[in-house]
Amino acid sequence: MANHGNLFGSGCAGSGEHEGMYPLASSSTLTMAGSMTQPPPARIGDSLSSVDTPALVLDLDAFEHNVVAMAARVHATGLALRPHAKSHKCPEVARRQVDAGAVGVCCQKVSEAEAMVRGGIEDVLVTNEIVGRAKLVRLARLAGRARVAVLADDAANVADLEAAAAGEGARLEVLVEVDVGALRCGVAPGASALALARRIAASPSLSFAGLHAYHGPAQHLRSTEERHAAIARAAAQVKTTRELIQASGLACPTVTGAGTGTFLHEAASGAWTELQPGSYVFMDADYARNEIDSRWPRFEHSLFVLATVMSRPAADRAVVDAGLKASSVDSGMPLAWRRAGLEYVTASDEHGVLRIAAGAQAPALGEKLLLVPGHCDPTVNLHDWFVCMRKGRVEELWPITARGAVW
Repeated sequence: MANHGNLFGSGCAGSGEHEGMYPLASSSTLTMAGSMTQPPPARIGDSLSSVDTPALVLDLDAFEHNVVAMAARVHATGLALRPHAKSHKCPEVARRQVDAGAVGVCCQKVSEAEAMVRGGIEDVLVTNEIVGRAKLVRLARLAGRARVAVLADDAANVADLEAAAAGEGARLEVLVEVDVGALRCGVAPGASALALARRIAASPSLSFAGLHAYHGPAQHLRSTEERHAAIARAAAQVKTTRELIQASGLACPTVTGAGTGTFLHEAASGAWTELQPGSYVFMDADYARNEIDSRWPRFEHSLFVLATVMSRPAADRAVVDAGLKASSVDSGMPLAWRRAGLEYVTASDEHGVLRIAAGAQAPALGEKLLLVPGHCDPTVNLHDWFVCMRKGRVEELWPITARGAVW
């Protein structure tokens, strides 16, 4: 990880306050924020010490490095880049990814896709099965405003997609999801995928757009060799399935998948045409545990939860105001950023307990600490705003427009 230590300046200590109530952001920003009710925890120009906590802080220098580094690396492979918006849930981030060369974004839910399209993103792939008439009608309507594609792994769901698209006078692109080792959604590779592709292609309201093959668990296998072996097995299944579909007379223009932990393995395999990394823009504590070699670009930690020390009940213990409602712990506890001897050990709803090692510099009551979340995606969904910092000052405030967009 590169050192952007001057970004936050020396303003992390202390508990600086704003004068009066927190002002709202500009009217255009609030329009983007939609129905969001919470004001931002900072003002443009504030130092880090004046940001109220808990807050989600974005290091703009590190973030911009990550966006450019991924775009350049994927461009060099000749494949398309379609980053996953579930990581950030923010149209401003998505626009910057598209400006850097991405063809569009992925989303997981219809409401997430709606937020991206409202924010100006014109090409969205919903990398999920969408079930239920209300959601399907919304999806079909969205296809009248942007290029929209979705996944399927069941013929009954294809029939429902067809009915919704026909009812809205829309045409939906549908990809067959193939289970290549994640043991989640998806049909088996080979004949089952071909049968579903034929069903989609036969519909007057649907277009068969290709295959979705994402191996989620492989992203967090720690060694490069383990990740390579998992993707090699997946690639063999993908190639066999695509060849079978093409031999039947159907075009299979897109094979999409991959993630931050494996995208170069998919790129090198020759089986994928499009890559879907998401967490690279932020990098979390869990991804930092992965082994990488010299072939991989270095992505930097850009996302932090800013917390305040709210209690110092013992010499070996400090308590911060960022618990389960501020940072996800499903992939491990947050890490205290550049504070040797401080370990975040337990989290409850509104409290995080830090163990202070013997001889370590103990944080003072009211001191603010930067925490690297264990898992960036669900952590982002806990906050309304990105507080974007550069050279120790708040430069921008970005609403997390799709926060809570899980339906």
